[in-house]
Formats: sequence, C-alpha cells, structure tokens
Amino acid sequence: MEDTIAAISTALGVGAISIIRVSGNEAIEIVNKIFDHDLLNVESHTIHYGHIIENNEIIDEVLVSVMRSPRTFTYEDTVEINTHGGIATTNKVLELLILNGARMAEPGEFTKRAFLNGRIDLVEAEGIMNLIEAKSDVSRKLALKQVNGVVSNNIRNLREKIMKLIANIAVNIDYPEYEDILEVTTKEVEEEIIYIESKLNAILSQSNNTSLVLEGLKTVILGRPNVGKSSILNMLLNEEKAIVTDIAGTTRDIVEGTLNLNGVYLKLLDTAGVHEASDKVEEIGINKSLNLIKEADLILLVLDNNSELTDEDKKLLDLTKDKNRIIIVNKIDLDKKLDLEEENVIYISALNKTGLENLRKKIVEMFNLDSINTDMNMFVNANDIAKIKKCLNIIKKIKENIKNIEIDMIDIDLREINDILGSIIGESYDEEILDTVFKNFCLGK
Repeated sequence: MEDTIAAISTALGVGAISIIRVSGNEAIEIVNKIFDHDLLNVESHTIHYGHIIENNEIIDEVLVSVMRSPRTFTYEDTVEINTHGGIATTNKVLELLILNGARMAEPGEFTKRAFLNGRIDLVEAEGIMNLIEAKSDVSRKLALKQVNGVVSNNIRNLREKIMKLIANIAVNIDYPEYEDILEVTTKEVEEEIIYIESKLNAILSQSNNTSLVLEGLKTVILGRPNVGKSSILNMLLNEEKAIVTDIAGTTRDIVEGTLNLNGVYLKLLDTAGVHEASDKVEEIGINKSLNLIKEADLILLVLDNNSELTDEDKKLLDLTKDKNRIIIVNKIDLDKKLDLEEENVIYISALNKTGLENLRKKIVEMFNLDSINTDMNMFVNANDIAKIKKCLNIIKKIKENIKNIEIDMIDIDLREINDILGSIIGESYDEEILDTVFKNFCLGK
C-alpha cells in the first residue's frame, strides 16, 4: 500500500458534480501538481476553491477537500476533487492524476485499505457495499448496522466468552491436582457452550431472512400463452409494464419489473408462454422461460380458470413441483373449467384486479417476511454462513463428548471456534478471503 491510488467515486455520466478520490502518502503532493493553489501546507479537513491546470490551460473549476491521516476513511492522506459532472471533464482530471504519479484504484480498494489499516473490519466493509446496494428502507437499516459495528460487536462478545472459557481450562491444565477446579470448569463450559450455540443459531436463522432483504427474491411468472401472465405483472406493479393482448405469444422475451413487499425486493420476470413454438424467435423465448425455473427463488405459475388442464400446464406443474411455488388461477370472472388439486393456490381476476392482496399475503407467509425486522444480525455472505454452521457442528461435538474426554481436548475445539469467528470479522484472514470480499465493490469505493 505504498502507492497512491485514484478513482472516480461518483457514477460516470452527465451530472452537476463528479467526485474523484485520491488516497495515499503522496495524495496531497500529486493533486498539488495540477491545482493552481498551494495545498502542501493547508490544514486538514479544509476545502479549497481553484482550477485544475494542464500546461497553463484551465481544465475545470473545482473544489478540493484535503484530509490528512489518520482522520480519514483509509487512515491515509486523502484528497477529494469536486469537478463539474460529465464524462470528458472527469476522465481528464483522473488522467492528469495518473500522469502525475497516482495509480488507478482497483474495485473496492479504498475500503480494502480502510480494513487493512484497521479502520473497519470485514463485516463493516461488507456493510458498506450492502448500504450502497440497498433497495429498500429495511435493507438500508440492516446494512447501516453492519457499517456501525453492531453485528461485529456481537461476534466479539462471543469471542470474549470463548477466551474466558479457554483461560479457565488453562488453569485446570496447570493445576490438575485440584479436582474442584475441573468440576467447576466442566460445568461452566457446558453452560456457556449452550449460550454460544443459541446465539449462533439465532444469527444463522436471521441470516436466511436478511439475505432475502439484500438480495431480493427472483420471482418468475410462468405459464402457457394467454393465461394472463403479463396482466398479473402489470397488476402487481400497478403500471402497464408489459403489452397485453388476446393474441397468444405476445410476450416473446423476458419483461422485468420490481416490487417492494414488506421491505423485500421482488425482481419480477414475466416470461414467454410455454407451448410448442411456431418460429425460431418464439422458441428462444420459451427456452429462456424454462431455464429461469432453475434460477428462481419463487415461481408464480399461472393457470386459466376458464380452460381445462393442458399438457403444457401439466408439464409446468411437474417442472416446478420442487420449487417455492404459488399457483395462480386467473380469470375467475369467467366460467370455471379447471379441475385442480394442488396446494398454495391463489384465485384472482387480473381483469377485475381482484385477489392481489391474497397473493401478497401468500408470498409474505411463504418466506416469513413478517419476521424480518431491523433488530436482526446480518451474515448474508455465504462464506460467513458456512463458518457459522461449522462452529455449530463443533459445538455439537463438544456437547456430545464433554463428559467423556479430557478437558484439554475441549480447549482445542474452543480455539478452533474462536479462530473461525475471528475470520468472519477479519481478525484472521488470507488474501483469497479479501479478494472475495472486495471484488464486487464499485470503483472509487
């Protein structure tokens, strides 16, 4: 981290302002080379008006913020240049910074430096990315708890308990002649390990729900042509997103929309009707529809109340039987001809806009969305969830063997749990873990 990095921190495009961030030991010196006022001796956390200059030519009128180490996000000298928004101007200023000694930052490198310099831990770093990508107020509040260290502190508290147990076991090992110490230590281990297990189980349970909040539900609306899929999409979104006609096969490609349901983001995908294709284009659309079944978190399978069950209907019922599925029987305003014996069935009329509230309630019930609240812990990272599960497996082994093995063997298991929890917050890590955490960050963050 000896070099100085630079990147555009705002979205690239036309706008009122763009911000270019520079961080590193030479940040102030590099910006000073292209700014028409002396920045070398200015006080920290001050803003300066002036111009970016190249060969005595004014490139842009800017505001430059100077923040000296260690009171910065990265704990390094940091300069932020506020330019007029626009691709040409912003890129030109970035180009001058690189020509004068800065290096283009990698995605997430500013946050990575904040972690490596001890400013934040890994959970807080992931919280920053979750905050940037938050799609609802609930996800924003949960991500903010990560950023503020609430989640990390819960892990640290568990590690403190484990270290206390390890210390008590050490006393037993050092003074084996005192049998009462052994008895007290074993009893305390049993009690504390049950407590730690309950906390980890709570984190695991909440993680499954909070992953829905952050990642959302990929929801595929599926069915044969003309059963009302596009009408249902439009009804859910309360807008005319998809074209609706009485001509079979109107939808030939995926039509997308988003819905916020109890703070959970639903990505709705209206698909081409599944049937025997009449041309190549329609065949491609149908294949896309079928492939989405594998990726979907939720299938809304639409059937026609005014038609008997067809071979295409039966095929789709079979293909989706092992998925999270809600069957929607549409067109209840028409005569009933459909004979169906299935669970999770909602009856609606997209034409008359009836039954929508029942569908919403069914989705909430299926995914326990009512239980989601901002008091939960968050470990939506699949790797972190796997680590929590590994800790629980070790605890299970301790509980099964605590009466039959030497206390120093339990010490080994407790140290492993402690190390695993430490790796979640980054108190122990390797480069591969860091690459996984920061690779999905945007440039300039």
